[in-house]
Amino acid sequence: MKKLILLMMSAVLALSFAGSASAATKVKSYTKKNGTHVQTHNRSNKDKSFKNNWSTKGNTNPYTGKKGTKTHK
Repeated sequence: MKKLILLMMSAVLALSFAGSASAATKVKSYTKKNGTHVQTHNRSNKDKSFKNNWSTKGNTNPYTGKKGTKTHK
């Protein structure tokens, strides 16, 4: 019974890491046309949902701790 519980807990833990790893994309540094340099950073994966972006009100950026402020238009 202990082994089964340990196995189930390990599976849940592994799945939680798999889900969080796919939620972000690393963006390499680049220079804008106006000369502004943007440093390497992480952003949420692109999709068609506004509500799951880190900058949306009610969400928090897991890398900076900054709370989202944007509301849907």
